[in-house]
Amino acid sequence: MGKTVFMFPGQGAQYVGMGQDFYEQIPVSREMFELAGKAAGLDMPALCFEENERINITEYTQIAMLATEVAILKAVEEQGIRPDITGGLSLGEYGALAAGGVMREEDVFRIVRKRGIYMQEAVPDGGAMTAVLGLDTDVIEKICAETPGTVSVANYNCPGQTVITGETAAVAAAAEKLAAAGAKRCVPLKVSGPFHSPMLAGAGEKLAKELENVEIHDIRIPYIANVTADYVTDKDDVKPLLRKQVSSSVRWQQSVERMIADGADTFIEIGPGKTLSGFMRKINRDVKVYNVEKVADLEKLNELL
Repeated sequence: MGKTVFMFPGQGAQYVGMGQDFYEQIPVSREMFELAGKAAGLDMPALCFEENERINITEYTQIAMLATEVAILKAVEEQGIRPDITGGLSLGEYGALAAGGVMREEDVFRIVRKRGIYMQEAVPDGGAMTAVLGLDTDVIEKICAETPGTVSVANYNCPGQTVITGETAAVAAAAEKLAAAGAKRCVPLKVSGPFHSPMLAGAGEKLAKELENVEIHDIRIPYIANVTADYVTDKDDVKPLLRKQVSSSVRWQQSVERMIADGADTFIEIGPGKTLSGFMRKINRDVKVYNVEKVADLEKLNELL
């Protein structure tokens, strides 16, 4: 019997109305939205379900995404579906922590609210991110290392899709060299800063101070960290890895490959959109992939499983 993975998407998949059917139809999901709102000091239904500009601003996006993910997670768990492994892309790693009981839900919500604020505040003028399509990562790493200024890999998403991050001029210069080296496309991303860049190390330090007041529980369900693409087995490693994650590369492709090598054959994406499901098709087409974004998806998943 293969292993089941719960995986959680990161910032960028948000939209107005996400999770609303869970909020309206499933009591445990409503409880999670209310708990998130209380922990963050925000009107979560208004942020997630009513037309507004804030949902696309980092300090609000992160808590809105996580509230939705945990609300859907609880509905999935209520159906008796459990993971053997958890993982998440960037912000989604906090969904994985909640799924594994590594932190209490209210602590996860409170920390992510602070994380969003610190990352928003730390965004320096002149930061950018660009998706590089159709080029090997070793070429991308080499060109970033040779380019003057601060530019590095932010995300290893899947074969053929890597994101670079850093100073605007350095990212643009690297993109020009990457296009000349054979990249199919280099697409500037509409983001408010150079996330997962050393330029955000200060936000990680502030987050570390906030994490000092959070209790980390024993890791009952294995989870994979973005920073290492490996299992976290010692609870004392959780906080240092979350601090580093803000300014380090997200090794998502490597994380998925590690889980598959360990026997994972069923991946369930929990949260808005189908971003991770799309990456899975490029990483390994032999595994089963489902996503739960709507109540109807949960009903369908129950039938399939």
